[in-house]
Amino acid sequence: MNILFRLPALLALALALAACQPAAEPPAADDSAAAPAPAAPAAPAESPTHPTLVVETLDHGRFDLAEKRGSWVVVNFWATWCKPCLKEIPDFSAFDAAREDVQVIGLAYEEIEPAAMREFLAKHPAGYPIALLDVYSPPADFETPRGLPMTYLIAPNGQVAKKFLGPVTSQELAAAITEAALTPPPAG
Repeated sequence: MNILFRLPALLALALALAACQPAAEPPAADDSAAAPAPAAPAAPAESPTHPTLVVETLDHGRFDLAEKRGSWVVVNFWATWCKPCLKEIPDFSAFDAAREDVQVIGLAYEEIEPAAMREFLAKHPAGYPIALLDVYSPPADFETPRGLPMTYLIAPNGQVAKKFLGPVTSQELAAAITEAALTPPPAG
């Protein structure tokens, strides 16, 4: 093989592999199954610390983040074509059902007709409300997703407690809730 071809190919491979490394140490392995790597927290948000969100859900309901004060809210940007997003749906559904202090909202960030989304959800049911977003006009108080899934954990006071870029599990959400509940709010 020509050295001029090999060098760029090796460099590209090295960069691709380096990008796949987890941002933090992976959780300790257990014998039952390999746990997915933890979601890497995204860069600090440029968005407001107390975001607003009012959307119409597929069931013609209205989801207003301000009305959820007093509860933890999981705001999950996802898409039907995103395989990691699909793995989150049953986990988030169980988490939402198991915890009275948590409300999950799924924000479908893709161009899809409501009828097609309802058909998709008939095959992949979500136990929480789903809203379709206009990809050209995402919610102003949230960063435009750089990748999917992208999940925000909103504290009972309405403040962003944590942001996850990449897949996240209910166990990681529960740990983030515990950590945020133990951390005093910033002064000022």
